Amino acid sequence: MKKGIHPTYYPDAQVICACGNTWTTGSTRKVIRTEVCSNCHPFFTGQQQRLVDIEGQVDRFYRKLQARQAYVDAKKNRETERVSLERPVADLELGPRPTEALTKAGLTTVGLILAKMAEGPSALLDVEGFGRKSLIDLKKRLRQLGYTLPEAADEVAA
Repeated sequence: MKKGIHPTYYPDAQVICACGNTWTTGSTRKVIRTEVCSNCHPFFTGQQQRLVDIEGQVDRFYRKLQARQAYVDAKKNRETERVSLERPVADLELGPRPTEALTKAGLTTVGLILAKMAEGPSALLDVEGFGRKSLIDLKKRLRQLGYTLPEAADEVAA
């Protein structure tokens, strides 16, 4: 064996546990500190149930489960709100002129707009101050947000 490459061996190394228990053993370290030993470990003391309660692993699991459920519920609510028929026209971000024209005509929510679109392609064009460009932008924005347009809205107005 080569000289000087091996660590120093201490035949009287002291092991100290967090519970206060100490004993002597052989090691390459002079003092070894541990958190758990055979005197305080739940397996040896018969208090295994206490370990679960102390560490709260079950509680931690349930907290994670509840957090996941809350996340899933929040995501579902966001998706539901995203295509809500009660969404105000101002949230569509069409611009001030088309928004004001729709509001003056009494079309304040997406549900009312979709109902008006179902009447036919010229129903929205009859609204004063609301033209073809605004109609195209409205349809594009509603599709982006995930709304399903009525079949009558896809017909071309003459």
